[in-house]
Amino acid sequence: MPILAPGVRRRTTARGAVVATAVLLGGMLPGAQATAGDHEIDAHLVYTCDFGSSEQQVEVGVTATVPDSAKAGERITPADVVTEVTLPDAMVRELAGAGAITLSAETRLTTRVGQQDHRTETEWIGTTGTAVPVPASGPLTLTSAGEVPFVRPLAAGDLTFDAVGLTSVLTPRRADGTAVEPAGTALACTPEADQPTGLGKVRITGEETETATPEPTWPGDAESSRAKAKPKDSAAPEVGARKEPAAAAAAAPPCVGDPNDGLNMVAYVTGYANVTKLRSATKFPLACAQITQGDTRPDFSEPGFLHMYQDSAVVLDYHGKPQLPPASGTFLTFGFMPTTAVMEMTQIPPKIDANGIPVPNIKSDIAINLSDNSSKNITVITMDFMLRLRDVEVNGVPMDVGDSCRTSKPFRLSLEGRMTMTPDGVLDGYTLVSGGVLTGSVTIPPFSGCGTAGEDLDSLFTASISGESGYVKQTQGAPCATVSADPAFCTPDGQPVSVPVAER
Repeated sequence: MPILAPGVRRRTTARGAVVATAVLLGGMLPGAQATAGDHEIDAHLVYTCDFGSSEQQVEVGVTATVPDSAKAGERITPADVVTEVTLPDAMVRELAGAGAITLSAETRLTTRVGQQDHRTETEWIGTTGTAVPVPASGPLTLTSAGEVPFVRPLAAGDLTFDAVGLTSVLTPRRADGTAVEPAGTALACTPEADQPTGLGKVRITGEETETATPEPTWPGDAESSRAKAKPKDSAAPEVGARKEPAAAAAAAPPCVGDPNDGLNMVAYVTGYANVTKLRSATKFPLACAQITQGDTRPDFSEPGFLHMYQDSAVVLDYHGKPQLPPASGTFLTFGFMPTTAVMEMTQIPPKIDANGIPVPNIKSDIAINLSDNSSKNITVITMDFMLRLRDVEVNGVPMDVGDSCRTSKPFRLSLEGRMTMTPDGVLDGYTLVSGGVLTGSVTIPPFSGCGTAGEDLDSLFTASISGESGYVKQTQGAPCATVSADPAFCTPDGQPVSVPVAER
């Protein structure tokens, strides 16, 4: 069976037999994502969009995190920027009527950045990461995310962000993965009049800085009509070059499967983990998962139900090693001392049985109600890890923790994905084929081996990081079944096309 993120719905497709594995993964790197001086933008707007033969109203939500204040001349980069576009019933019906089963999107929100009487514009670009199922009718919400350009205010005074235009390129696909023609449907949207379009503001303090020549907001657009019509305001805030979504895919680690193994699939995964003791959330780097599917076992022992059990295995793969990509994180030692470290999350791979097959660490159960053909699925993934710290700095001063500063014992990450299917074949929840969200928790053990020359630093990291179970939320991209290398899911060299975006 296919697999989807909670809150989205789709009709079943015929990609493979009834397969109930769900995957994945992760690590939990302690770190701080935001400081006490940050606040969240949370705006809700209505846009009118030109959708082919008609104009349609869509609801748009924008969230982001910005600092409460900054100094003139400092770069400000909005974090965790998410744009939600809710398509109305009429648009959804038209897409479904054209044969669309899944839908992905890229959104470009033009944002006006202002200070005093000076204005400039930038673009907040995001992608859905994984395809969203298209229901037969009803509204459909597309959630896109991505990194956005920095802003550098040149003087004191409130720095404001306002939503202006919105464009979105929709890519609908059929059940076989082929694109619905036209392959890309562009929406050009303008905000409805008489509504607040302000997203938020940042208080800027300090003296006016020397005006610099800003980086172009749209590289390569210098000859465009937009650039000709809007000359640069030298006193306006400086904005950085936009970051294309392709950059995220380019930054993804290698993720190549075995094309000769009919049970092999590969998928990208990323997400967040809450470190309860630090009162912070840590973002996982993109990781590659090598999945070995197991046999499906039918079971009629429960009256009125058919259970389809499947036991599979997943192992992380980073340049041939069973680990997450190393990541730099920051946390507050004893609640106030900023400490940075490079963290290495190494998986303890499942054992290999007598047949050379990994011992399963994925357990999936689809319970099919034989009276109406509805079903429920639960998938549990367990992975064992060791966490090592290196390249540690405390308040900017290097600290030699030695080569063996790690958790004193392995610890287990347990993740769970759920899915339901209605009698008419509409799925709601996590499915493997389309990717989605898994949630769970983890507890970090005490540290050992930290310090050199008789200096024992174990208690320092144990007190700061260890203990207290933390919530984990992971987003898995659609996997590439390497034996088939379907171009809808695989790149020409057999890597996953889908690069997911972390969700809080």
